[in-house]
Amino acid sequence: MENQLVARVEKDLLGKAFVPRDAYYGIHTLRAQENFAVSGIKVHPDLIWALALVKKAAALANVEVGLLDARRGAAIAEAAEELAAGRWRDQVVVDAFQGGAGTSTNMNVNEVIANRAIELLGGEKGDYSLVHPLDHVNLGQSTNDTFPTALRVAAIKLVRELARATAKLQGALQAREKEFATILKIGRTEMQDAVPVTLGQEFGAWAEAVARDWWRLYKAEERLRQVNLGGTAVGTGLNANRRYIHRVIEILRELTGFGLARAENTFEATQNADVFAEVSGFLKAAAVSLAKIAGDLRLLSSGPRAGLAEIKLPEVQAGSSIMPGKVNPVIPEMVTQVAYQVMANDVAINMAAASGQLELNAFLPLIAHNLLQSLTLLTNAVNILAARCIQGIQANAARCRELLDASQGVITAFVPYIGYEKATDLVLKATATRRSVADLLVEEGLFSPDEVEAILRPEELTTPGIAGARYFRQKRGDGSSRTTTDLPGE
Repeated sequence: MENQLVARVEKDLLGKAFVPRDAYYGIHTLRAQENFAVSGIKVHPDLIWALALVKKAAALANVEVGLLDARRGAAIAEAAEELAAGRWRDQVVVDAFQGGAGTSTNMNVNEVIANRAIELLGGEKGDYSLVHPLDHVNLGQSTNDTFPTALRVAAIKLVRELARATAKLQGALQAREKEFATILKIGRTEMQDAVPVTLGQEFGAWAEAVARDWWRLYKAEERLRQVNLGGTAVGTGLNANRRYIHRVIEILRELTGFGLARAENTFEATQNADVFAEVSGFLKAAAVSLAKIAGDLRLLSSGPRAGLAEIKLPEVQAGSSIMPGKVNPVIPEMVTQVAYQVMANDVAINMAAASGQLELNAFLPLIAHNLLQSLTLLTNAVNILAARCIQGIQANAARCRELLDASQGVITAFVPYIGYEKATDLVLKATATRRSVADLLVEEGLFSPDEVEAILRPEELTTPGIAGARYFRQKRGDGSSRTTTDLPGE
């Protein structure tokens, strides 16, 4: 008697079980809870949103083609809409890591929608004579077509969010590129001094990499638009009404606003998961770009007294529990960790996509969890990086100039005039005497101060061509003695 007050009895092929009386889920979800209590990580909320819309589309399509009565179909559609809007989400309780190719998630959603629809019709939860999770909510469907379709829909939603965040990051980087366009600094290759660049050029290079990531995301949505909804168990469409198959995708397209289309070969689309591996590859590439940018930001801001300190990152929190005044580059550090997690997720997705057998991939839950997590992590990280780091970066122009003057990297600009061997001798002498190569060039009578200045102008050092060539060409026209010899490259 006590059990009846707090639980209801439901049955399946394995027998009977007590389900909490107030629960919107049922016995199939209860079994999954018992079997897959592994991570405590729930199914991604956007996958629930997408699957709820799939169920709504299916209900509306089944009503249209006469397979579901209007009253019951309307209740299912309303319950599904509520779930998509965020209500009853706490009732989707299965673990993200589950066997069965997503069956537990599909069944959980079926049961929640069914029991809520029963309530809307005036019944009590568990009275499946009013609305049945499988006979009505899952009518004309299989986990094997609804789950991958929902995954594609959820991924498109998140891809669009990431694309918007990526565009904002690109804009923030381009703004710094313009702001720092005239700040000359030493470039570095293999962590050693190289030829001069501008600080703006460094930000511009990052912006260009991010722009490529945006383009990849645009292509990713194209890959995800073909769905296998209507293919049922193995893609052949067994037990799905032909009119329903065409109408359900049209309705889902209307509900989502996405350009969804039925896969040309639903049999193939049901068993192969390479599309998800490809999209994950795009995300991995974005993660690689972000990790590179974050690492560069940490290097350029290192110090601030004993490091490079060519830029100053926004100070967002205290950096040490023992060292007063210490501020760490925590935003780039967070971005780096997100990037590494996305790269790890890509490995898992690739392995799962490669592990399908014959007509189905049983590891779609792992693909779904990792793909949607990667999209969410990247979107959040990119938004934070743009707003709390890139937009507030300040240039330390004096430090850039100090390190440039202390470096022998500028000697490369004089090689066309004096040759590699002479330039090497000057570098060795500058290193031994702690003098600048610019001073030595003048001291040894190789160039006048004006000529050195002309060669070392930022626009000469950071654009294609021989630095100073235009200056010497003009001097030759004025009868300068130096210009009796042909200029380099002429």
